Amino acid sequence: MTSLIRKATTLIAHRLLPLLDKISFLPVLGMRLWIADVFWKSGLNKLNDWEGTVALFADEYQVPLISPELAAYSGTAVELIAPVLVALGLGARFGALALLFMTAVIEFTYLSFPIHLVWALMLTLILTQGAGKLSVDYLIRKKFGN
Repeated sequence: MTSLIRKATTLIAHRLLPLLDKISFLPVLGMRLWIADVFWKSGLNKLNDWEGTVALFADEYQVPLISPELAAYSGTAVELIAPVLVALGLGARFGALALLFMTAVIEFTYLSFPIHLVWALMLTLILTQGAGKLSVDYLIRKKFGN
């Protein structure tokens, strides 16, 4: 039995874990693409009905401290620019920070939903750990250093 455990441990340590390390970029990439898609689609929806978007910001969203028009323009711009940064992994931390801020604004001023916590966790991971090995940021760091 001890020999079997030793073989299994060796197999995991020398074969499985290195393989998992090699493909560790895949979950991060999937997460980046998923969260980018959520915000991108929302931005496109805002563009498709601009008058309705401004009306929503005036009547329903009511972001504090700024006018509904400025909130509509700002929110739409963030939803169209930041997801591209996150998806490409180009300035992904900046894009994640912008989307994290937007998520907080949505959560605390308009509508509280459990999915916002998932978004916040994903965006915080990108913010703190970066976009991963399959990203423009990684290629730039690899070529030019930190």
